[in-house]
Amino acid sequence: MNHAPTFTPQPADARLQALIADIRHFVRHRWHPLEEQIERDDSIPPAVVQELRDKGYFGWSIPQAHGGLGLSTEELVRCAFELSQASVALRARVGTNTGIGSEALVADGTEAQKQRWLPRMARGELTGCLAPTEPDAGSEASNIQTTARREGDHYVLNGSKRFITNAPLADVFTVIARTGEGSTGSEGLTAFFVERSPGLVTGQPYRKMGQAGSPVSDVHFQDCRVPADQIIGGREGQGFKTVMKVLNKQRLHLAALCTGPAIRMLDLALAHVRQREQFGQPVANFQLVQAMLADSRTEIFAAQSMILEAARARDRGEDVALSASMCKYFASEMCGRVADRAVQMFGGAGYVADFSPIERYFRDVRLFRLYEGTSQIHQLNIAKLMLRESA
Repeated sequence: MNHAPTFTPQPADARLQALIADIRHFVRHRWHPLEEQIERDDSIPPAVVQELRDKGYFGWSIPQAHGGLGLSTEELVRCAFELSQASVALRARVGTNTGIGSEALVADGTEAQKQRWLPRMARGELTGCLAPTEPDAGSEASNIQTTARREGDHYVLNGSKRFITNAPLADVFTVIARTGEGSTGSEGLTAFFVERSPGLVTGQPYRKMGQAGSPVSDVHFQDCRVPADQIIGGREGQGFKTVMKVLNKQRLHLAALCTGPAIRMLDLALAHVRQREQFGQPVANFQLVQAMLADSRTEIFAAQSMILEAARARDRGEDVALSASMCKYFASEMCGRVADRAVQMFGGAGYVADFSPIERYFRDVRLFRLYEGTSQIHQLNIAKLMLRESA
């Protein structure tokens, strides 16, 4: 069953219709049968990654001029609704290139930088990742301590990054480092596009609660020499602004990626309660079960509505800092609530991995409320922007 948003017509664009149909078929017929293997092996089969390359999935939001599909924000989130109705490893493998891994170059890169890297990222030849977070710079994103010291026509980077998705796989890293000597806060931060090279070392993948197949690790810079022409946009001190541009779009993208797993879990729960019988009748006949179904479907509908409206606003050129934050906050929390209800509707079978994938989804989606801004950070950000608007 597919919970397509019935409040909005399907896209009229034939190209987008074909892409969504292809994603839907790939997720259901190619990816779903592999999910247990990926959970067990903690890796995606190389042949599947090559299929994703061949389909052009890595270039969804990269402009057509640089080898991508050039999807609008609305088109991107529509595709994300479909792609993420699967274990989270799929969206993580594709999403870094279609989102945070390439968006800094798309938003602020020089034309030479875009021509050099974006076509290879669109083809999936390069895997990118965003590396802002540090041991002491998590929610306090401006507390970055990694330094970049100018030496002739290079910068020398020293420091460590933490919780970097796809770092063990990545070929290129968007890195935020402090170039302003003695600077504090968001001042003096510069964004670099760093290729894997001597002086850049990624740690062993973490042992995580969930999201098997999506490796995450530390990244260490030890006198890592980066050419000066790899400053994104060519100007020092713009790094924090660049990251905020990336995150405003990525939060909409991630909100959509939070919604797909909720759709999938509700599909599984609905099928289960229709066929599972207790007291001589399907569990779906009991009103308290129906209440959980209704709450889940309603919240999914609300999330889709918010995300599509905010995406359209961004495509119109409007400031979406507030709406993007609201979308990420609501969708990630919604997904957690749907996961909890799904476990409840499955009963013991929802807790035991041998009987259903719900146990895995429950673990996978817990991270949504933490990365790219915890729910609490988004609450503060939403209130701050509201107060600023009303001043």
